[in-house]
Amino acid sequence: MAKQILLKPIITEKATNLSEGLNQYTFEVNGKVNKLEVKEAVEKMYNVTVVAVNTINMPGKRRRRSTRSGVFNGMKSPYKKAIVTLAKGEEIDFYQNL
Repeated sequence: MAKQILLKPIITEKATNLSEGLNQYTFEVNGKVNKLEVKEAVEKMYNVTVVAVNTINMPGKRRRRSTRSGVFNGMKSPYKKAIVTLAKGEEIDFYQNL
């Protein structure tokens, strides 16, 4: 059974600024993978050269929502995030297949 390494790209204002300024791209990854596996997966999937990989374990957060019928308490799941730095002159286009 092959584990899925890259779950989805993270496209936020901060992640977009990183990609434009520093050539860094952000992905949500499987919590069990290491930096070498992330590097190989990005190079294979997007056909680019990866210079560095930084990983961050993002904690879960409590969420509270007030509605007409009452207050709902919940939890946002924890996840692992990887910030991938590409070689100079290379880029990833997340919108090419839309």
